[in-house]
Amino acid sequence: MSAAVADPVFKRILLKLSGEALMGELAYGTDPQRLVTVARQVAEAQGRGVEVAIVLGAGNIFRGISAAAEGMDRATADYMGMIAIVINALQLQDALEKQDVDTRVQSAIAVSEVAEPYIRRRAMRHLEKGRVVIFAAGTGNPFFTSDTAAALRAIEMHAEIILMAKNGVQGVYTADPARDPSARFIPEITHMEAIERRLKVMDSTALALCMENGMPLNVFNMDDETAIAKVISGERVGTLVRTAATEGEDGE
Repeated sequence: MSAAVADPVFKRILLKLSGEALMGELAYGTDPQRLVTVARQVAEAQGRGVEVAIVLGAGNIFRGISAAAEGMDRATADYMGMIAIVINALQLQDALEKQDVDTRVQSAIAVSEVAEPYIRRRAMRHLEKGRVVIFAAGTGNPFFTSDTAAALRAIEMHAEIILMAKNGVQGVYTADPARDPSARFIPEITHMEAIERRLKVMDSTALALCMENGMPLNVFNMDDETAIAKVISGERVGTLVRTAATEGEDGE
């Protein structure tokens, strides 16, 4: 049997989509074709019986840290970023529903006209009923990134793995490949190694949260339209970040 129709090895996943992953080749904003492509991949995974939760970033619209560097209060900038994530969530919800995927948006800040409030048990019930759940507005708190929101929601939802979609890179490298031509691809690494080497996987708070709770990450290139299907089939794609036996439970 081919991998495309193999039984999935995961029952529940959390997909972390950076805002940049939605830009495609654009300088900013959302590429409509990329949105359709993402929706199709999620629909395929859901059609194979995988429960899918999604956390979005907003780098395609607004980035709090860069705005803070220009003089804006960091908390204000971060709240603006949360609102931008809600915009991305509504765009993705629309794209998913056009693929006939039943979708709910839950927001960590109050926007009751367009999204449900984040309620953990309700979100889990949606997933159990086969609905895709998009978690918007990060954690609802300034000074915490959407990476931390992804780690937190994955742990709360009892997801088995976080799939981290990157824009234009295959996974984790020893350095930024766009700036350092000698940067080497890393197929597998532990959370602790990533923290100690300050690798750009996700922020250190999110990595520590994943490490403490044994939550693996699979970092992959969003340009590969088969990546999500391959990962849920158990194929090795991109970089696997997981907790070593000595960091979590005792090994054999």
